[in-house]
Amino acid sequence: MTELVQGLPDKRQVAASFSRAAGSYDGVAALQRKVGQQLLDALPVEFSPRSWLDLGCGTGFFTRALAQRYPLACGAGLDIAEGMLVHARQQGGARFFIGGDAESLPLAAQSRQLIFSSLAVQWCGDFVAVLSEASRVLEPGGLFAFSSLCVGTLQELRDSWQVVDGMVHVNRFRQFEDYQKLCAASDMHILQLERQAEVLHFMDLRQLTGELKALGAHNLNPGRPGGLTGRERIRGLMEAYESKRVSQGLPATYQVVYGLLRKEE
Repeated sequence: MTELVQGLPDKRQVAASFSRAAGSYDGVAALQRKVGQQLLDALPVEFSPRSWLDLGCGTGFFTRALAQRYPLACGAGLDIAEGMLVHARQQGGARFFIGGDAESLPLAAQSRQLIFSSLAVQWCGDFVAVLSEASRVLEPGGLFAFSSLCVGTLQELRDSWQVVDGMVHVNRFRQFEDYQKLCAASDMHILQLERQAEVLHFMDLRQLTGELKALGAHNLNPGRPGGLTGRERIRGLMEAYESKRVSQGLPATYQVVYGLLRKEE
């Protein structure tokens, strides 16, 4: 089975954007920490791998968490963004930090017992390749734990832009049903696969867009409008988004996918 999501950003642009955001990322990554912690908590208590990989390690926050949880294991962090790896290496937590791509892992077959990946694989156009590579690198009985984003993420922002000009201003993500189908078709056994909505609230539109930029997760889609966004369109966007305001502020919904797969013995 092949699956290639059209319209996802070029991975070189993703790498460059996250590299630029390495210094600001941790300061605004509250949701990312919450999601990663929930993924970490989903790992079986009795599971104690001798080796693990933090796939899409970013600044290394969960690389360090994995090292604390499995202090005797050989750990590695991998990311496509060199700027993130520079930051992660400075903080430590893993024996190795590697530049690499989730769709073509630079690791030997059956060399890891755990692959942990939080909010990274949504940037991969070919999730079949991600699953295939995870299976190849895992030892029999090993676990692939991942969190990702699916359609419905930042829907309030997407809908507000549709009112203004109908152009692509918000990152695209695959359907949750695609995750279900592709994980079921892989050669790994599904232990958990679910979707949870996380809703953040912001004082105003500027706070939301500023956070997305600081995370490196602002609009990276091909087909996005070039150049500066005009004042009239910004004013229209603000008016459209204000109609969605609730007592806590402007809502921004993230549809988070949690998956836990096991490579069969």
